[in-house]
Amino acid sequence: MKTISDFNFKDKKALVRVDFNVPQDDQLKVTDNTRISAVKPTVEKILKDGGSVILMTHLGRPKGEVKDEFSLKHIVEEVSNVLGHQIKFVEESIGEKAEQAAADLQPGEILLLENLRFHNEEEKGDEAFAEKLSKLGDAYVNDAFGTAHRAHASTAVIANYFTSTKFFGLLMANELKAIDKVLKSGEKPVTAILGGSKVSTKITIIENILPAVDNLIIGGGMAFTFIKALGGKIGNSLVEEDKLPLALEILGKAKEHNVKVYLPSDTVIADSFSNEAERKEADIYEIPEGWMGMDAGPKSREQFNDVLLNSRTILWNGPIGVFEMSNFSAGTVALGESIAEATKLGAFSLVGGGDSVAFVKQFGYADKVSYVSTGGGAMLESLEGLELPGIAAINK
Repeated sequence: MKTISDFNFKDKKALVRVDFNVPQDDQLKVTDNTRISAVKPTVEKILKDGGSVILMTHLGRPKGEVKDEFSLKHIVEEVSNVLGHQIKFVEESIGEKAEQAAADLQPGEILLLENLRFHNEEEKGDEAFAEKLSKLGDAYVNDAFGTAHRAHASTAVIANYFTSTKFFGLLMANELKAIDKVLKSGEKPVTAILGGSKVSTKITIIENILPAVDNLIIGGGMAFTFIKALGGKIGNSLVEEDKLPLALEILGKAKEHNVKVYLPSDTVIADSFSNEAERKEADIYEIPEGWMGMDAGPKSREQFNDVLLNSRTILWNGPIGVFEMSNFSAGTVALGESIAEATKLGAFSLVGGGDSVAFVKQFGYADKVSYVSTGGGAMLESLEGLELPGIAAINK
C-alpha cells in the first residue's frame, strides 16, 4: 500500500482529496466535524515534511451549479479551527484564480479549493477537468474514503496524471487496514453483526464475508425475513416476502462455511410503529397479528453478549432495533455495551455504515470501539469484495 509515509513532501505541493461533506445547520455552521479532524494526521505529516497542502472536496449536491449554500467558504473557519492552521480559500477549483492561489502557496500553508461539484465534470469523471486539477500540485493524495467508491474526476481519474507521486492518506490507509482485519488478517473468532431493515441491501456483504467469519448475528428488521422463512409467525413485522427463499439459501451457505448464525429468539413488539405504541415482549417465532417486532428482547441481548465476549474480531453494520425511538433502543444499546466490553478485553471492533455510526456517536460509544469507519457506501462496497475506483487508481 503506497501511503504518504513512503514520501517526503519537502517543497512539494500535495493535492489532497478529502471528504468534507459535513452536516451543517440552518446558519451553515458545521454540526459534526469528524470528517475534518479525521484528515489531520495526513495534513500534519505533509506540513512537517516542509510541504504545502491543497485540499479539494465536494459538499452537498449542487449538481454542477454554483450555489452559495454549498460554497466551502462557509466551512473555512471550522477547518482552520480543527486543523489548527489558518486556511487560505479560493472561490474556484480550476481556472486562473485557483492556479494563481496554488502557485503562491508556500511550504507550511494550506489552501482549500471551492466545491468540486460546482462542475458537472467532477461527477462525470471528466479527463480534461481532472487534468486541470492535477496541474495545481506535485503529488496526489487520496484521503477521502467516503468517496472512494465513486469514479469521479478528483477521486480516481486525477491519479492517472501522477504516475509515481500518488498515495493513500493516513485515514484511507487506516480504513483499508481495518477492513482487511475483518476479512483477512483478524484474530479468530470473527463475529459479524448485520442489522438494518432489509436483507436485499446486505446480500452481497453476507456472501462475501461468510468465508471470513465464524459467527454471524442477524438483527434488526431484516431478521424477520429469516424468521418467516423458517416458519415463524411474525405478525405485522417488516418482511421482504420475495426474499424468503434467499434467506434459506444464506442459512444453507453459512452451514457450508461452518458459520454459526444467531437470530434473535425474542423481541420487543409494538402495536404500531411509534415510540408511544403499546409494547410487550414476545417469542420472535410467535408474534401476534397486529403487532410488529421493534427491538431485540432480553434473551437475545444475553445470547449476543455471550458471542461477542468470546470474539476477537468484530464487525458491526446496522442497528438491531429502532434505536431512534427511545422505547426501542435498549437492544442496540446493549449491543453497543457488549462490543465496548469485548474491545476492552482486547478484541478488534470495526463499526461502519450510516446508522451504526450515527448510533455510536449519539450514544457515546465512538471511543469505546477500535475503529469507526468514515465511509458508509465505500465501506459496504469494500465488504462486498468490490475494488473501489479511488483505491484502484492509487494501486495502478
